[in-house]
Amino acid sequence: MGAELLGPEQAQPDDVVLAWEGRDVIAVRLPQLSDSLDRILAALARRHGMPLADLDRKAKQSVVRTLEARGAFSVRHGVETVAGALGVSRFTVYNYLNRELSPKGE
Repeated sequence: MGAELLGPEQAQPDDVVLAWEGRDVIAVRLPQLSDSLDRILAALARRHGMPLADLDRKAKQSVVRTLEARGAFSVRHGVETVAGALGVSRFTVYNYLNRELSPKGE
């Protein structure tokens, strides 16, 4: 996930502080969602054994489904980031997403 562990005294307002028996023991700093998207894209490229832009259309559609399930498109500029990684246009990513949402046979 890419989180960073810190001493509780280093915690900032957005960090998660974990307590044990009423005492703060550690703080967890979560990465920004956009950083997480880059990590997810890199992991998918490793899983496929090639850059995502080199995948065929069917594999790219599968990647978009995976990313949708993981909330990638709730990140600001998520569609643009994914489109760049897949080597397609934003319009194509939206088409892949809409294809998933439409009933079969339409």
